[in-house]
Amino acid sequence: MPPSSGACIFCDIVARRSPAHIVYEDARCLAFLDLFPFTRGHVLVVPKLHVDRLVDLPPEAYPALLAALASVCRQLERLTPHYNIASNQGELAGQIVFHLHFHVIPRYTGASPFHDKPRGRLADAEAHELLAALRPTERT
Repeated sequence: MPPSSGACIFCDIVARRSPAHIVYEDARCLAFLDLFPFTRGHVLVVPKLHVDRLVDLPPEAYPALLAALASVCRQLERLTPHYNIASNQGELAGQIVFHLHFHVIPRYTGASPFHDKPRGRLADAEAHELLAALRPTERT
């Protein structure tokens, strides 16, 4: 499915016009490390087809998106078996990039990773370490 030709950072990542640390890819979906993670290993899972919201995604694309999300979760379980899966739908819900995406946020402690302070940028060295740890296997 072709990405949007408009100004969308996630479409640019899908089309390889913008760099990203990719942890999963198939014909319909892509997953990459969040550049401003809540926690170590925070991943974004996106359909390659540009839609703003879940209700805009064609129903025939649901299985591929859910399969990609499950594969990424299996990969992240190498870091921790605890994680949040979230999708902000609309500006008032906190959506910043208007391309459907799911956050998979690993949890390492009981403390909430969600806070008002600015999130730090992912360092390249940590990204490369995470990419090695999350490398897909036959099971994912």
